[in-house]
Amino acid sequence: MKNRFFLAGLFMLFSVLSVQAQKKIKVMILDGESNPYHRIDIGTQILKKLLDEYQPFEVEVVSAPGKDGDFSNFMPKFTDYQAVVLNYDVPTERWPDPLKKSFEQYMVNGGGLVIVHAANNSFPGWVEFNKMIGVGGWRDRSEKSGPYWYYKDGKLTEDTQPGSAGSHGARTPFPIKLVKTDHPITKGLPPVWMHHNDELYAKLRGPGKNMTILATGYSDPANHGTGYDEPQIMVLDYGKGRIFHHTTGHDAVGMSSVDFGVLLLRGTEWAATGKVTQKVPVNFPTATTASYRTDIAAMNPLPVKSATK
Repeated sequence: MKNRFFLAGLFMLFSVLSVQAQKKIKVMILDGESNPYHRIDIGTQILKKLLDEYQPFEVEVVSAPGKDGDFSNFMPKFTDYQAVVLNYDVPTERWPDPLKKSFEQYMVNGGGLVIVHAANNSFPGWVEFNKMIGVGGWRDRSEKSGPYWYYKDGKLTEDTQPGSAGSHGARTPFPIKLVKTDHPITKGLPPVWMHHNDELYAKLRGPGKNMTILATGYSDPANHGTGYDEPQIMVLDYGKGRIFHHTTGHDAVGMSSVDFGVLLLRGTEWAATGKVTQKVPVNFPTATTASYRTDIAAMNPLPVKSATK
């Protein structure tokens, strides 16, 4: 009899563990507007392809109305998702207040947000959004939006002098350097690696509250740069919510860099769960050699000269 109860209990335990193992992490890719500089339509395809490769993710694309679109019936149920990946470069304040409040509440209560490249250009006048992303660029951002944040002599520096926000040089490979090695997203990554052809964002401004910089990139004056190590990868808290902010990924070539995909997956898992269970792949780029995926790079709509593989 005791053996029967023991076996029954063991069966129930394995059943529970099996259900838990099969439970999906629901992720929304939110897009809705494109422009000549950022082909969001192609970017969303790439993001979904990359995220779908991590089996625990269940990914759905939700597209907001575009220019002159009707937002009166657009109210996604954010609470159905553990993370929202924002691939959205909206030039003006399109979202009505109820939609903004719904998203703010989702984040305050523990939602996850992933910012990809030009998503940090969006919503310059939305105070709470700028708190979520920490720093942003362009769209008339200035010293009124917050300090310009950069690294000088190994220290995060805030510059409150007047000036516009956002700059970059020509797309080229550049090294990314870890600032924080013990965060779940960066643990196990090399201290420096080469990122494939991409824009290196600089002169980003914002409130910078609850912001932890994970990695920087040197903005080379020879490529219209600032001469400073500029924040490229960061995490933030907003209420109980977690934000992963990743500035790279201008186009298919930049997004083909192996580190982009690895960080996208690790950052999304962390934003959704607070943990990272994924291992660093063996083809992760090194300090001297970029590594990229030809299947992703081939999705670029225009021919682009690529760096040595």
